[in-house]
Amino acid sequence: MRTAVRHKLLAGGTALAAAAAVAAALPMAQASGASGGPSPASVSANATNLSLGGDSDGSSKASGTSYGNVRDGDMSTYWSPAGSTGRISIKWDSATTVASINIREAAGAVGAIGSWRVVNNDTGTTLASGAGAGAISFAATSLRKINFEITSSTGTPRVAEFETYASGTTTPPPTTGPTTPPPTTPPPTTPPPTTPPPSSSTLYVAPTGTDSAAGTEANPTTLTSAITRITAGGTIYLRGGTYRYSQTITIGQGNNGTSSARKNIFAYPGETPILNFSAQSEDPANRGLAVGGSYWHIRGIIVERAGDNGILLAGNNNIIERTVTRHNRDSGLQLSRLVANAPRDQWPANNLVVSTVSHDNVDSDGEDADGFAPKLTVGPGNVFRYTVAHNNIDDGYDLYTKSDTGAIGAVTIESSLAYNNGTLSNGGQAGAGDRNGYKLGGEDIGVNHIVRGNIAYDNGKHGFTYNRNLGTMQVSNNASIGNTERNFTFDGGSSVFRNNTSCDGGSNDKIVGNSDSSNQFWSGTNGSRCSQYSGALGWSFASDGRLVVTFGGRVVTP
Repeated sequence: MRTAVRHKLLAGGTALAAAAAVAAALPMAQASGASGGPSPASVSANATNLSLGGDSDGSSKASGTSYGNVRDGDMSTYWSPAGSTGRISIKWDSATTVASINIREAAGAVGAIGSWRVVNNDTGTTLASGAGAGAISFAATSLRKINFEITSSTGTPRVAEFETYASGTTTPPPTTGPTTPPPTTPPPTTPPPTTPPPSSSTLYVAPTGTDSAAGTEANPTTLTSAITRITAGGTIYLRGGTYRYSQTITIGQGNNGTSSARKNIFAYPGETPILNFSAQSEDPANRGLAVGGSYWHIRGIIVERAGDNGILLAGNNNIIERTVTRHNRDSGLQLSRLVANAPRDQWPANNLVVSTVSHDNVDSDGEDADGFAPKLTVGPGNVFRYTVAHNNIDDGYDLYTKSDTGAIGAVTIESSLAYNNGTLSNGGQAGAGDRNGYKLGGEDIGVNHIVRGNIAYDNGKHGFTYNRNLGTMQVSNNASIGNTERNFTFDGGSSVFRNNTSCDGGSNDKIVGNSDSSNQFWSGTNGSRCSQYSGALGWSFASDGRLVVTFGGRVVTP
């Protein structure tokens, strides 16, 4: 049953492109409507671009272009029709409500699109018509396929992005256009329009920014400076590109938002910021991004090649969303206390890691770098949802405890995926690595974790292992397929097992605890449920952030 893995993240692509696709899964706003055409408004910067979870086709495509280019979050790729007119479409497997679209033209062809129609392909109804690219609103419509039909153009159109949204247009955030408003004719007593300085509620950061810069789009600042200046409820927008650091970026304890006004670090819509720490040496002190504050929301970034963890999450009530940690020299994302000897009431609690990926993290001794590591000094209430850990040198998820620090808070892992851990994407392995999908404890310390709705596939040792956690874990609705040793190994404790499925195990499962007939464990042959887990593994994130896993092209739910 072990078959090739097909990485299909968001709109699809290769494993190498997958990380960028997660971080780019935020909509890009545009305000380029022409006279008589689309509104110069745009979708909200916080809206979800539904195209990223769909598919695309069209009437024809020019040589070197692709239908998929209109939903890859990359303005440098595009679709062109074979002639001067044509159709490009976004489609979904199920009915999806759409109330606006945003047509973004590629460089060198801005203004080429002339007249157009937006059509509900399901019924043939025209939803809108006009001229010129930009943001287009219409009555909210439930459909499975929407067409943008170019009926006239000047030259060859180039559609870089065909964005779709469930809500209509709103006042846009600042764009990459001029920062001074278009000139008007004000009354004589009104001064000429100027660009006001940015408030501390919105700051812009770029790889070329400087600490002393104002933090406007035209004059961006640095991430380290913005972190100290942003106010509760404010947002730091990171422009795309690679930021190269040799020191840890730290959000210190006490630098907090509130429950109703988080501090945000967001990728600029449609762009992919990469925080690169390759200049660091491998050392436990050399984290990439250390989050010691509380009520922060970090979304859409890539953190790579840190000397230790890519992200250390040490505060409370934070959200890490649509983020990638990769090629770091310890666990990609770890939850642990910020400083040594911090008391238990300062251990990180109530954090949410959602729609996030951690892969190809590897340390020099090959035994510490996990995908996600809520271990050793973790408070209660932390949740991992719709996350993916793959090709890490040690474990996918590591919830290790030891007697020196005692029990950690119960962790919830749900609707997540661990595969190929113990082997890097380039085929590299290390004999010292544990290579489990989900490692749930350590040193006979009982912690009542919740593990539900997850999949473990083709990991180098066990799929799910209690690892000497003698607590009462709730282990339900999980599937474990084709792992090298046991799919489920629980040699002690009093965990409760319900509706779990095991297929093609390397050895018979070992279950100690409360288990009933709803489970289908592996004892040498596959049960009836295993037929749905044949074929290549694929995975993607739906437009709402849910993780969608497929085998042989079939969507599976454990």
